[in-house]
Amino acid sequence: MRARSSAFVCSPPAVWRAVLRVRGRGRGACRLRGKTLGRILGWFLLPSKENWPRRNPAVRIRPAMSVISSLRFPGRMRPGRFWSGRLWAVLSMIAVLGLSDAPRAQAQVFNPETFTLANGMRVVVLPDHRMPVVHHMVWYKVGAADEPQGKSGLAHLLEHLMFKGTDSVPPGEFSRRVARNGGQDNAFTGDDYTAYHQSIARDRLALVMGLEADRMAHLRLSEEDFQTERTVVREERRQRTDTEPSALLFERMGQALWGTHPYRNPIIGWEEELMALTRADALAFYERHYAPNNAILVVAGDITAAELKPLAEQTYGQVSARPTPPRGRPGSLPPPAEARVTVRHAQVHQSLLLRQYVAPSESADPEHLSAALSVLSTLLGEGATSRLYRSLVVEQKLAVSAGAGYHGDALDYGSVSLSAVPAEGVTLETLEHALDAELARLLQDGVGEEEVARARHRLTAGLVYARDSLSEGAQVFGTALTTGGSIEQVETWPQRIKAVTPEQVLAAARTVLGHKDRAVTGYLLPEETPGGQG
Repeated sequence: MRARSSAFVCSPPAVWRAVLRVRGRGRGACRLRGKTLGRILGWFLLPSKENWPRRNPAVRIRPAMSVISSLRFPGRMRPGRFWSGRLWAVLSMIAVLGLSDAPRAQAQVFNPETFTLANGMRVVVLPDHRMPVVHHMVWYKVGAADEPQGKSGLAHLLEHLMFKGTDSVPPGEFSRRVARNGGQDNAFTGDDYTAYHQSIARDRLALVMGLEADRMAHLRLSEEDFQTERTVVREERRQRTDTEPSALLFERMGQALWGTHPYRNPIIGWEEELMALTRADALAFYERHYAPNNAILVVAGDITAAELKPLAEQTYGQVSARPTPPRGRPGSLPPPAEARVTVRHAQVHQSLLLRQYVAPSESADPEHLSAALSVLSTLLGEGATSRLYRSLVVEQKLAVSAGAGYHGDALDYGSVSLSAVPAEGVTLETLEHALDAELARLLQDGVGEEEVARARHRLTAGLVYARDSLSEGAQVFGTALTTGGSIEQVETWPQRIKAVTPEQVLAAARTVLGHKDRAVTGYLLPEETPGGQG
């Protein structure tokens, strides 16, 4: 998946890549993968509940946020996936993670406990004893952006192939065993990570740990299984991307925005490159990246680190460490220039205006802008009281929806995305002009303490929901630790958000939104009729 994450029934992260960048792809039905298009525009493009996108029925996203977190989509996850609408509030926290690490932070949010196995596998435990249930996740520090040049889609394809069995677990048996024991499992791929997860009763945790450790070291892959699964993924692409106008727009905008950097590639891959992949490619990628010293185990629920450590040593601790390559990504951003992409399609019934800016990520933020960018995107485009919604929808009545989002949970670059759906009779040119005028006003006049305070409160209030979910806490730590973040920075996130000032928000806005030469504007339009009318 990429947004930067697998297909979309909900396959992640991508909050925006799906619809704008949460792009991730996962096994199963359709989702928006970390960068895939799953969540594609939920309410945003389709105002009525009846028209909710087929691909992500499991994820409830606020209209404005559904189109703004970045232009990459998540992957595909089965309907039982654990993601919920509240994940978006949690993902906004990831936008302010940094680089340093600490075994345990002083200001506690999730109260994590950590240890490292002798083979280098890092373990994070989030104790929550309200129910005898655990959420178990294995995150690999490899995603679509780590693929060899010309082999796009390999990370996501391998995610599918990981369910093809080992010498002791026949193909398909992994999920059957989890289900027989009352659990649910899935997986997703992003630009910077691949993750596998199960939710199961506490007394069945050893079972899923043994299964995951087994396939970490002993994947068995026949030529027939490879060919079959590659065809499945190709059909997934045709169904979820090639016939989805919004997905096509996102892909083309990504190419223009990211230049030769691998974030330009869809997580599901380009069809020609996907179909050229071989079984040898998949096995080589697996051998290179699927090692305990390149993985992070996150377990949330009714267990402590002291209880988990013996289980981890008996399972994952028996897998030998292997040399893994450094995460150097070739390629660079294109030369500064304002870029525009227009997609016309017969299936489009509602036009859409999108704009995406390159921004610092949490892990590559030398000017320390990520916290201010989170506050900026919230006051600018989240909710009915945000600047864009009030101006474009309520006051000028030029749009039926408008929003903004910051996607910072990435290893290399982040992005800020703006979106708006025009009201009946309003052209995208008119809407874009009004959007630019609102941005110019913000850059000229700045923001007030009161609206910054409201945005800070809105962001930190999301922690109430995050703490209430086993999967969301695990998602936060897994995403952070695979994209250069640290436990300390997750735990101190509320303090950093509360410290953001109006001056910092204005500085972040001028650094990112003040440079249209580092942005791509996209138009999604109906196909022109013979008479020339769209």
